[in-house]
Amino acid sequence: MIARISTSAPAVSDITLMAWVDVAEPGARLVYHRGFLVIDTTPNVSTLGQPALEDLRATANAAYRLSELGRIHLVQERLGPDRFAYLAIARPHKGAVPSAAVKQLAAAA
Repeated sequence: MIARISTSAPAVSDITLMAWVDVAEPGARLVYHRGFLVIDTTPNVSTLGQPALEDLRATANAAYRLSELGRIHLVQERLGPDRFAYLAIARPHKGAVPSAAVKQLAAAA
């Protein structure tokens, strides 16, 4: 059984994450959540309220899509028992222009 640890809303929104990707230097790191993501995004299990849960799911989905597009690496850092920092690490991007991540996400959706 997994112990529940109280969590907060995501450190950043999905929009903030997408904007950050466009301006981040390769290797830059951004923590987009602290907690236990799979638990924190599961209805009827998460201790987050509905708006915070939906915001976190949007951020996690955006992070996954950005990773699939090759824009970021997704990394977990253990903070303690059943608690992690979820990081996005910017990858090198050739010839990217501002809002390229937003355009890529829109095309993928």
